[in-house]
Amino acid sequence: MDQEILLAQIRQIDPQNQISPKKTDLIALEITATSLHEVMRTMRKQPDLSFDMLCSHTAVDWLENGFELIYVLYSTQFRQSLMIIVNIPRENPVIPTVSNIWLAAEAQEREVFDLFGVQYDHHPDLRRLFLEDDWVGYPMRKDYKDDFMLESAE
Repeated sequence: MDQEILLAQIRQIDPQNQISPKKTDLIALEITATSLHEVMRTMRKQPDLSFDMLCSHTAVDWLENGFELIYVLYSTQFRQSLMIIVNIPRENPVIPTVSNIWLAAEAQEREVFDLFGVQYDHHPDLRRLFLEDDWVGYPMRKDYKDDFMLESAE
């Protein structure tokens, strides 16, 4: 699949989708949180896109700029990878789940929830994955502190 054709098709899904200005090895698109589920469903179901694999999903905490959620998709039919980036606020980090589109998202979203505190609407089993259930806070947040952390000398 030609990258220009892929970009044109993705923009037809939602005209607000933009090519990310970030330098990556993959085609990267920034989409709105409200369009995430529809865009992802189309990526998976539309025969001329066929992104049948969710390779990875993670988050980046940019403090005052909120969370950046990153999804890497792959089409085994077209041997094409694509990065989807969604920005959400830290104050209310809620996003629709895509676990009903790719089963692999179920564990990946639990990991992001466990470490960053991102809430996934309609996730079938959103609970901690690595940390104990009574763990307080989310250790991958940049403002996370606990009693066991070492402070650097200034």
